[in-house]
Amino acid sequence: MSQNYVSKEKIEELKKQLHELKTTHRIEIAERLKRAKEFGDLSENFEYAQAKEDQDRLEHDIFKLENLIKNSSLITKPKNKSVVSVGLSVILRKSDKSQSQFTIVGSEEADPTNNKISNVSPIGKELIGKKVGDEVHVKTPKGTTIQYEIIAIE
Repeated sequence: MSQNYVSKEKIEELKKQLHELKTTHRIEIAERLKRAKEFGDLSENFEYAQAKEDQDRLEHDIFKLENLIKNSSLITKPKNKSVVSVGLSVILRKSDKSQSQFTIVGSEEADPTNNKISNVSPIGKELIGKKVGDEVHVKTPKGTTIQYEIIAIE
C-alpha cells in the first residue's frame, strides 16, 4: 500500500466532515431508528431496516475517514527542490515542444483538470525522484507512450 499524502487544508476538511458524520448524521439516524421502532414488529418494518442499513453505511464511512486521517502524511513543501517529490510543481516539455505544469499531490486531492496529479498516477510515479533535465516516458491508457523532459521544479 502506498503512502497517502494530504495537504493541511484537506486534513481540516476531512476532520470537519468526520465531525459532522459523528454528530449530526449519527443523531439523525438514531432518531429515525427510534421512530421506526415505534411502528412495531421490527422483522417486517421497512423503515427500521432502511435506517439500520443507513447506520451501517454511516459507520463504515466514519471508519474509513478515521483511518484516512490517521494514516495520512501531511504534505510539506520540500526544502530540496532539485528532485521531484510530493508537494512540488513540475514543468514538463513534450517532444512537440509544448509545455505542461503539474503539482504532485496525494490521491485524495488529485484533480487533473486543475493540473494536480497524484503521486500514484502513471505520470506521478514516473516523476517522483527525477531531476531537471531527466526524461520520463509515460504510457497512456490508450497504450501510447508520451515522452516528457523535466525543465523546472518549483
